[in-house]
Amino acid sequence: MKLKIYFEEVYKELVQKVSWPSWSELQSSAIVVMVASAIIATAIFAMDFGFRNLMDVIYSMFY
Repeated sequence: MKLKIYFEEVYKELVQKVSWPSWSELQSSAIVVMVASAIIATAIFAMDFGFRNLMDVIYSMFY
């Protein structure tokens, strides 16, 4: 019985109380996430590339 009440309350919460974004809001949020992900990925790539080259220089001094 408690499980049925739980699911009824969950349904009411999702249908009546949650404010869902519009399609245009969802698209703009997705674009923001994609751009931020691309910027972060580029920054990590640049750091990785720089660190790899730095380590190659340091290792070449010893070997």
